[in-house]
Parts: sequence; C-alpha cells; structure tokens
Amino acid sequence: MYEFAVFWDWLSFGVRWLHVITAIAWIGSSFYFIALDLGLRKDRPLPEGASGEEWQVHGGGFYHIQKYMVAPAQMPEHLTWFKWESYATWLSGFALLAIIYYAGADLYLVDPNVLDISPLTGILISLASIGFGWIAYDFLCKSKFGEDNNRLMILLFFVLVAMAWGYTQVFTGRAAFLHLGAFTATIMSANVFLIIIPNQKIVVEDLKAGRSPDPALGLQAKQRSTHNNYLTLPVIFLMLSNHYPLAFGTQYSWLIASLIFLIGVLIRHYFNSVHSRAGTPYWTWLVSAILFLIIIWLSTVPKVLPEDYEDAALTRHQQLFADAQGFETVRDTVQGRCSMCHSREPVWDGIVAPPKGVLLETDADIAGQAREIYLQAGRSNAMPPANVTFLEPQERQQIVDWYQAAIRENSLW
Repeated sequence: MYEFAVFWDWLSFGVRWLHVITAIAWIGSSFYFIALDLGLRKDRPLPEGASGEEWQVHGGGFYHIQKYMVAPAQMPEHLTWFKWESYATWLSGFALLAIIYYAGADLYLVDPNVLDISPLTGILISLASIGFGWIAYDFLCKSKFGEDNNRLMILLFFVLVAMAWGYTQVFTGRAAFLHLGAFTATIMSANVFLIIIPNQKIVVEDLKAGRSPDPALGLQAKQRSTHNNYLTLPVIFLMLSNHYPLAFGTQYSWLIASLIFLIGVLIRHYFNSVHSRAGTPYWTWLVSAILFLIIIWLSTVPKVLPEDYEDAALTRHQQLFADAQGFETVRDTVQGRCSMCHSREPVWDGIVAPPKGVLLETDADIAGQAREIYLQAGRSNAMPPANVTFLEPQERQQIVDWYQAAIRENSLW
C-alpha cells in the first residue's frame, strides 16, 4: 500500500494548513486586544464603571469601544468569548507533532548521533517535557517568587534557555526547535484554558449573583495574558525554523533560540509602547538588529559531529529500504544528483547548509529519507529545484520502483 505515503503527506499538509489558520486567528485576536487595551483613552467623560474608550475606523465603518474593568450596570445577555482560537491552535499543533515527529520518530525526532535512544523513548520524553513545562511554569507563577512579574519573567527566560539546550542534547536539530516552540505554546494555550477563561467565568458569575469579584482573579489572568503577549513572536519563529537549517543545525542552535526570545520581547515592547502612547522606543529595533547579526554569526560556527557519524549503523527502518530491490541504483542517482546540496559540507555555489537539514550522502541518509525522496523526486518534480541537475524521467521512475518494492517486500503500512 505504497500510496499511503501520498495520503500521509496530504494529511500532514491539511493539518498544517488548519494549524496555520487557527494560529492566525489566535494571534490576530490577541494582538488586536492588546493594542486596543493599551490604546484606550481615559482623559474624557466616561459612563459609570467604564475605565476607557476608543474610536476606531475600519472597512468603511466607525466603532466605539468601551472597556469595563468590572462590568456595566447591566450585564449583557450575550458575551463573545475569545478562546476557541487558542484551543484549536494547540490541538492542531499537537496533531501535527504526532503526524510528523511521532509517526516519523526514527527519522525526524531521534538521532543516535545526538542521543542513542529508541523512538518510543523519544516520544515519551517529548510528552513528559511538554507536560513538565506547564506544571513548572504554573508553580512559579503561583509562588511567592511570581508576585514580582519582572523578576518572574527573567527567571522564565533562563528556564527557556535551559530547555533550549536540553532539547538539543536529546532530539534532532529540527525537533529541538519545534519542541521548544511546543513547550512554549502549551504554556500559552494552558494559560487561556486553565487560568484566563475560568477566572473570567467566575467573575461573570459573581457579578450576576450580585457578589463582588475577587480582584486577585483579574490580576492573575492579566499576568498570564502579559506572558502570552511576549511569547507569541518567538513561537512563530520556532514553528517556521524547520525550513532553515542555519537556525537549527549549527553548533550553537540552543543559543540562537534563546536570543530569538530576547528579540521577540524587544519587538513586542516596541509595539506595546506605541499602542499605549508611552513613546516610540526605536532603540529596540537597533538592539534586535544587533542580536540578529550575532545569530547570523553563530550560525556560521560549524557543528561538531562525532568522527563515526557517517558510519552509524542503519536503523531497522533504514535497513528495510537499503535492502530493497533497486537501492544501489537509486543511491548512485541521489548521490550524483542531490548530494552536492544535501551534504554535510555542500559544494553547490550559494548553498552553505543542507536545505531543511536533509542529508543524502550515506546509505543511512538515503534510506532514512526514502519517503521524501519518493514524494519529492519520484512522484513529483519538486526536486531538484528547476531540475538543475537534470534528473531524467527514467531515474525518477527507478526511485518510484525502489520505494514501492520496499513497501511490497516488507508489507509496510
């Protein structure tokens, strides 16, 4: 059933599309309300209970918005809750994590040259680390230490640095960055699901019952919302990073990820200041540019690989494709048509790192990337780009025949 590879690739595409759509909806609403909240005017007569207002124009219409810190004199019958964007983003993101990194754990998640663990162990570490992230974060926020939000955010930054380093010691480069993003995104979505929305519901119920809401609920929700505000931009970078091996595949990738968090904080500080009319801190862009130049420099430091990296034993999955009929022919084709870019030291002019971190030099490399070679160069003409190395139609057919033979011979999927 070799066409399962085609179905699985489209499933991955579909879930990724859903994830992008829901993420845009979540980030868009979050950014809008942050800008709205910071831009509210309080220097004018306001209705009783209102703490600010703003007039906005968009799409040919005018909008008059008022904010009530507690509630208006009469609660409206219908309230629009902004929560499903967050939940759908996390659920679709976790589904994508499972489709790509769990189902393909032996290729995308674990690397024996980084840490020799089984795919199942890698998956369990992945799940445990994501769960640990929320538990540790929530504990720190609710502790005495967390009462000072500036102090807390400094500590949280160092926790993220430690996690960035730790992930690079366990997973592949791509998976390490993706997991740091999932670690952070889980905290953000859990803030909405477990703190912000429940606290708001308690406040609404208290108001309907004529009780005075506990102000601590609002302060707690505000703290978590602030954290989400500053974490958004780094998470976007981490989710896009799998396309850029210079970010995840170099010696100091964990430090690159850490600096990205600082850049995200600086950029959010700029926009928060502008929206709140507190000034225009242009210096944040200068510092961000300097940090970005440091990142570029760090990405040029070669990654130190074990001496026996190329001689690593094939996994069971790799061996099945290496033993399949036609492998030798395909290997020679791939090494001749693809390895000038997809190598540990690319020789194609202008290529300084293997695209997307994909290596196609050794038997293990080629057998491990069997499905992608089949889809990218066999079933489609996506690779090589513009067919710059002149991959012939019969060579593409040989790739298809080899992959399908491996599936038939081993009853895979």
